[in-house]
Amino acid sequence: MFTGIVEEIGEVVAVEQMTNAARLRVRGPLVTSDAGHGDSIAVSGVCLTVVDVAGGEFTVDVVNETLQRSSLAKVAVGDRVNLERATPAGGRLGGHIMQGHVDGTGVFLSRDENGVTTFALPEHLARYVVEKGSIAVDGISLTVAAITGDRFAVALIPTTLEVTTLGGREAGDLVNLEVDVVAKYVEKLAEAHIRDQVQNRDGGGTEERSGHE
Repeated sequence: MFTGIVEEIGEVVAVEQMTNAARLRVRGPLVTSDAGHGDSIAVSGVCLTVVDVAGGEFTVDVVNETLQRSSLAKVAVGDRVNLERATPAGGRLGGHIMQGHVDGTGVFLSRDENGVTTFALPEHLARYVVEKGSIAVDGISLTVAAITGDRFAVALIPTTLEVTTLGGREAGDLVNLEVDVVAKYVEKLAEAHIRDQVQNRDGGGTEERSGHE
């Protein structure tokens, strides 16, 4: 689990294309200070498993499913990425509960002089985003300031722009999005409940009509 509080900005130092996967080597002195084989590190919001650590750098394999759903499919040597280690049991929940399971990509649209930043998001994710709710953008826990249709806005403080990759984003850039997992569970449970209610109602109606006949 992660909380969306970026610990450092890392740099991609190597990209190796593999069969249905890619292997990345990322420089991150802070997150590798206590990392070992099998540990989890979020790379711009994507939870990845460390397969090697050496000299302040770590190596991860990114499977095809993850490449299809995230911006890591287009990552290149020299790109900067947000890094966060998995939250330890008993650690502070500084942002919100995040799994590092990216739901899809959005598009950076604009940022005004007050730090209000607007993104476009896929239609199938819009229903999970609510005003004053939480959303993860490139692994950063953010509060939704406004949402209209397929666009949402967040208000970024100077510190967030300085210590994350959002400060260098330009119009048209892809960003990784992870919506609130609680919303998805609620939707699934509610769908089952509503379906059962409809089936019971329709079944009862049929029995009533049969009785009158």
